[in-house]
This record gives sequence, structure tokens and C-alpha cells, in this order.
Amino acid sequence: MAPDMGMADRAVDTETVRGLVYGPSGKRLDVHRPAGASEASGAAGASGATPTVLLWHGIGPDERDVLEPLARATAALGLLVLVPDWRSDAADGGRAHLLESLAFVRKEAGGLGGDGESFVLAGWSAGAGAALGIALRPESVEEWRPRAVVGLAGRYDLPARTTGTAPLEDLAAGRAPGVPVRLVHGDRDAVVDAHRSRDLAEALRAADRPVTLQEPETDHAGVIMTAYDPAADRCVPTTAEHAVRAGRTVAGVLAAAAGGRA
Repeated sequence: MAPDMGMADRAVDTETVRGLVYGPSGKRLDVHRPAGASEASGAAGASGATPTVLLWHGIGPDERDVLEPLARATAALGLLVLVPDWRSDAADGGRAHLLESLAFVRKEAGGLGGDGESFVLAGWSAGAGAALGIALRPESVEEWRPRAVVGLAGRYDLPARTTGTAPLEDLAAGRAPGVPVRLVHGDRDAVVDAHRSRDLAEALRAADRPVTLQEPETDHAGVIMTAYDPAADRCVPTTAEHAVRAGRTVAGVLAAAAGGRA
């Protein structure tokens, strides 16, 4: 069954906790999870924890709200989804914010009902390369790797914000992500052309690494259930059919990667 089929029948009510401070920088994140998810379950051990996703937004500074439609759709499939702010215009390009948020999830997800030991690391646009960079260079985070990487409308020929090296260059140098990589890229994307994800998928397949690529009929904003608003200069929620369908596909991919019930 395709990830976006029948999801309404399986959806559960969700709840959101906004504005948790996640590190020394004082940046904040939002938590989206199934309503009534037990905070004790994660603390009791990963076996009873809610499948978990850390989801990074793109290059726009402090845009965790942009990912809320997708995060809520994913939480409705039974996942804990944490979405932090970070600033690409920081002196280090956002590296400290991204790594702080990762450290927070590893330490605190259990207390929120999730799994801080084995979770999906996902990102949209600039966040996609940042997520893959962690898997390719686990030494940057004490040799930890995520359960899987999900890249949404990303490009991978530029230095990752987390590591400073381009994922495609790391692959060419013989590095491997060590975990499954799942890619989703709108086939109408005029901001980051879909060939960016195709190039990565080809490189991973050539190295005999597990990868999937889906190309829903949508654009750069639609893949996260949004539309770009020129007046606001940011992406905002939309009910456009192509975006809703694409977002459901992505939610299903995230749930499958996390071991959920999509």
C-alpha cells in the first residue's frame, strides 16, 4: 500500500507542546505526539517508546512553525515528532543549534514518551543535507547514528550545515551512511530541482546502500504540506490537494522509517 493511502482511517488525535528550550543557545522546539502518549513509556525503555522523529526545517531562520502541518500529520500516525528552530544565518551556519537539538532529543525524548536511542533524523531543504551529514560522519556526534535518514527536497552537493562537508563528496570518498536513506522530492520543485535527490539516490545505489526515492506531484513547499506566501516571505499551511497528498506521502515515509504503522 502506498504511504498516502488510507491514512485518514488510521489517524489518531494529536497534541502539541510548544516552545521547549533545547540547549545553551536558548533556541526552542515543538513536540507533536499522539494525544495521551505516555511520558513514562519512553523513560521505561525503548521497547515501549513511541517511534520518534527529529525534523529539521530549511534555510529560513527559526521556522519550526513551517513544519507543523507535516509534523502533525506524522504524529497522527502514532509518532513523536520534535521540530526545533535553528538559524542558518548564525556565524557557524546553524551547526551549534542543530547539534544542540540532536543532543536534546537523545537525552530527553524518553521523558517525552519517545525513543532517544534510535530515532529517525529528517530534514527539509537545507535540513536534508544536515541530516544525512550526521549519518555519514557519526564522529561528529559521539559515533551515534540515527535509525534512518529521511531527506525532503534537499540537495547534497553543498556542505552540510552539521559537518561542513558535502554528502556527495563524503560518499565519493568512501564514507557510508550506515542506515537506510529515504528521499522524497516534488517533481515540480523549482527551488531545488528533483535531480538533486536523484543524483544522491544514484550514488547510494552505486555504493550498494539502501535508498528509496519518491517524487510526488508537488513543489518545494508542497512536499511539507505548505505553500510559499510572497507577502510573508515564508511557507504557510495550505489545503491544496497536491500538497496534502504529498504531505501524507511524506508522513507515511517518516512512519515507515521510524518503525511506525504507516
